[in-house]
Amino acid sequence: MNNIWFTADTHFGHKNIIEFSKRPFASAADMDEILVQRWNEKIGPEDLVYHLGDVALLPPAKLRPLLNRLNGRICLITGNHENAALACADRFDWIKPYYELTLDDPDASRGKRHIMLFHYAMRVWNASHYGTWHLYGHSHGDLPDDENSLSIDVGVDCHNFYPLSYEEVKVIMSRKSWVAPFTARY
Repeated sequence: MNNIWFTADTHFGHKNIIEFSKRPFASAADMDEILVQRWNEKIGPEDLVYHLGDVALLPPAKLRPLLNRLNGRICLITGNHENAALACADRFDWIKPYYELTLDDPDASRGKRHIMLFHYAMRVWNASHYGTWHLYGHSHGDLPDDENSLSIDVGVDCHNFYPLSYEEVKVIMSRKSWVAPFTARY
């Protein structure tokens, strides 16, 4: 199986995100180069990337060359800033408003890991009470992590501008204090 990766909120070409999210870049061009470099440091040509929205805020003609420099096959879960990405739809394996991902994982219950992918954070999601995970973006690290919830912000602002591998997500989730709501607490 190819490596699986998650990211969100790259905001390629969006100079105002540097100030809004206190990103340590001198310009949008500088930010874009670092984001492409860090993406390609981790992601190989055949890897699968789930981008959880807000790819870019720039004209499609400027986004397309950036997307073509990114390694991997990209599946897009749409965010609230996707005009340019939608104009480059052929670069993505698919584009959906949300996705319920199921992966084979011997460490998961019954050998299957269920993950809800959505641009926005939710307090509950399909089968959350059974231990499914929820990955999101949108909040740029401004939403405090809930140690009792099996959800995390996979946006670049939270992870030193790198995408996260499935294995890295597993490590983060293993540190959570989540307890199934139907479990007796004595």
